[in-house]
Amino acid sequence: MPSVPALAFALFLALALVKGNSPMRNLISLADLTPAELDHLVRRAVSFGRDGIVPKPLAGRQIGLYFRKSSTRTRTSFWSGATRLGADVITFGPNELQLTTGETVEDTARVLGQYLDALVVRTNGDVEEIRRLGSSQDLAVVNALSLDEHPTQAIADLATLTEQFGSLDGLHLLAVGEGNSSGAALALAAALTPGLRLTLLCPQGYEVPKDTLDLAAELSDGKALVTQIVTPGEVEGPVDAVYTSRWQTMGVSKENPDWLGDFDGFQINRGFLERFGGPQTVFLHDLPAVRGEEVTDEVLDGPASLAWRQAHHKMTAAAAVLEWCVAGAQD
Repeated sequence: MPSVPALAFALFLALALVKGNSPMRNLISLADLTPAELDHLVRRAVSFGRDGIVPKPLAGRQIGLYFRKSSTRTRTSFWSGATRLGADVITFGPNELQLTTGETVEDTARVLGQYLDALVVRTNGDVEEIRRLGSSQDLAVVNALSLDEHPTQAIADLATLTEQFGSLDGLHLLAVGEGNSSGAALALAAALTPGLRLTLLCPQGYEVPKDTLDLAAELSDGKALVTQIVTPGEVEGPVDAVYTSRWQTMGVSKENPDWLGDFDGFQINRGFLERFGGPQTVFLHDLPAVRGEEVTDEVLDGPASLAWRQAHHKMTAAAAVLEWCVAGAQD
């Protein structure tokens, strides 16, 4: 019978070979995906929500969570998704890596790639910093929110709608409020999803950036059904789903101290849903919500609300992304 050291070395070698053959793909922006890849991730998240996460394709893998900003759902959902996939998880707070003492992003990535299979990153910084962390071929990097985009949130959103309606083709989604990272991700996701119509209703001065909309048009060869408007009167209803986010982006202050007045008429209440929706219209919110501000209790807790199922799909989307990045597409 082989000795204990021999068995330990064999296990180490097997894990090393598995990692060496791994695709180790990043998910930093939805713009990096093909329509087929996004569709796979959405369908996989729906499948996880329906059937549970079995078997455990990430058994023996290590996932790091590096969060420089507060998080309830995203950090916990990645932790939960990773462990359900069989992986071990280590977390890093905003001041726990040597990045704070001058080590370069590239050196950090090169080292972490020797310890971890994937690193999930949340920051209010530019997405390019996350791309630099993704420079190591030995480390899959996932954008769990940057100032520019929240890609895994959009995957959870599409999974929620797919589960509800069966298909996204022909669906009209109205996203209301500030053109934040969730709105930007929805624009890119819609561009990669044939037949999905997205209307972004943002107050003047708070729109999704034009370069994001231009990128969405480019991704779809000009066929994206994505439009941006600035007044509720421009909405062409009825819509199938109404989506909103909190109006104050996490960690980003607004220049105008009286900014709240700019959002008059943008609250999602019963009157808003009746005006622009129909009997089958659903409501989504990426949470956390500021009740009584961007949405009323009546809507958030009402029968049309899918916000809580949407929160569940943050975990299934996280699992789908980690599986795809580290182990490759599974069916």
